[in-house]
Amino acid sequence: MHILPTRAWVEIACDESGFSGSNLLDPGSPVITHAGVDLAVPEAAEVVAVLRSSFRRRGTTEYKSNLLLRPEQRLELEWFLTTLRGRAHVHVIDKTWYVARRVIELFVAEPSYGAGLSLDRDHYDSALAIYRAPGRTEFLDAFITMTRTKRLKLLDHVVIDRFFATMPSVPALRTLTRAHVEGVLLRLIDDDPAIPPPLEPLVPALAETALFWSASHRSVAVVHDEQSALTRHRLARLRTYLAGAAFPAPPPLLTVTQVDSRRDPRVQVADLLAGIARRLHHGPSRLHHRPSRLLRPYLVGGPPSLDPPTAVRQPTGWRV
Repeated sequence: MHILPTRAWVEIACDESGFSGSNLLDPGSPVITHAGVDLAVPEAAEVVAVLRSSFRRRGTTEYKSNLLLRPEQRLELEWFLTTLRGRAHVHVIDKTWYVARRVIELFVAEPSYGAGLSLDRDHYDSALAIYRAPGRTEFLDAFITMTRTKRLKLLDHVVIDRFFATMPSVPALRTLTRAHVEGVLLRLIDDDPAIPPPLEPLVPALAETALFWSASHRSVAVVHDEQSALTRHRLARLRTYLAGAAFPAPPPLLTVTQVDSRRDPRVQVADLLAGIARRLHHGPSRLHHRPSRLLRPYLVGGPPSLDPPTAVRQPTGWRV
């Protein structure tokens, strides 16, 4: 029987792995993972202490996710993944799929902080057509270059030409005009606050984390490793959007507090889980077959499926 939470809100500690700024098409780093853990500080400190003790015994004082994936650390890795069962979640972002969706969300739909979330099921097929299109990389690279307006506050007409020249034959893009594209780019250049940053996947990742742990029953207060992408204004817009989308349930995202990960063991645990998930998701070996199986229940997201998502998955259990 599923037990509903008795708390009106829950505090979730988060961190990411694989974020590389606007370099979203690097084949060597195809995914970003955003982990959230539902642990109290003493619980997280105990997990960190166990791992530290293990690493010291093996001659190192560091405790990084890549070290946990070494063959000699297999027992510690399996212990870590088993210990967090029901207390953690990892949202996986396929970077190429993220960019393909951003093309549609920015130039075909009306830009919104709900774009790309599991709440938004419109235009899925159009984004999937871009993702599957031959020669998609050059087109998506032109999109990224074109929308990277933070430093150069001018329209780059050469890149806009390349964007249209490499555009795949997707029905949703056939009526797209240069005037419309330039109009949206000018809004980006002018820092229109209504448009979410097109090259910052941490913003929708944070939203998905809040939606997962809220599950329409409670609000989520997030403690996050410091990230320049999570600005005060963006977080305020995201909270407002999610509160409206959740009506009449409690607002999913209550607060976001950014901390130095070295000072919060909960964020350290989230960092380890995100790093493990990214490495095992990208290229699990036979050696890591069992850890990959242990990790699978934590994962949501990743490359697109044939059908759009139908619901936000819920945790395996609530702390009461």
